[in-house]
Amino acid sequence: MTSIVINIGNTNIRFGLFDDENCDISWVINTKPYRTQDELYVQFLMLYQSYKIEEQKIDKVIIGSVVPQLTHDVSKAVQRIHGVKPIIVDRNSPSEVEAKSKQMGTDIYANLVAAHHLYPGKKKIVLDFGTALTASCIAENGETLGVIIAPGIITSLNSLIHDTAQLPEIELVKPKTVLGLDTVSCMQSGMVYGFLGMVEGFIDRINEEVKSDCFVVATGGVSHVYKPLTQKIHVADRLHTLKGLYFLGKDA
Repeated sequence: MTSIVINIGNTNIRFGLFDDENCDISWVINTKPYRTQDELYVQFLMLYQSYKIEEQKIDKVIIGSVVPQLTHDVSKAVQRIHGVKPIIVDRNSPSEVEAKSKQMGTDIYANLVAAHHLYPGKKKIVLDFGTALTASCIAENGETLGVIIAPGIITSLNSLIHDTAQLPEIELVKPKTVLGLDTVSCMQSGMVYGFLGMVEGFIDRINEEVKSDCFVVATGGVSHVYKPLTQKIHVADRLHTLKGLYFLGKDA
């Protein structure tokens, strides 16, 4: 079965082309500024052409969203392309994972579902480096143990830049030294090592609370920056959330 899976986030919309459970191609567009159905329709078609995707060969379209005002327009644009109604998944979609909270975001639920399917037999923590930084924990049996939500790295960096008169925009990369001697390296150190300390602190405190050494998965736009800097993160997978959405919608 060939599926297109779409994750509508606050910052980006990520697409994945799945051949059964394997995601062969993935691409990302910016969530903002909001576009009309016609604009989305044209943009999606252009991206399909770029990646040589034949829309008539897609069996299923699965959408997960945390931006309600975009869900309808993206769904209608995709329906025009494929001629089939997309499957919208959310925290109410059935799975082996117990969501527990009616307030749980679709992305967090999908992260837990993917972790449960891909890494069975152990407690897991999923770190999502998105618009918000989230840490979600799930037990071996699919029970949700809890979630932490903190400001996202890029969100915090943008706030720092926009609310100060003399701090420049920077690239989020590991600086050569922890102690910087110029503004850019000082900011890079603060953003990289400051949030790394937060993430490692989350992992340690969660492990202590659930009395386990959890398997840790990192996903989201800047997860690749932090994975090489710590042994506490075991796997980095930018497609982790998409995989969870796929598992939620594949049998619907």
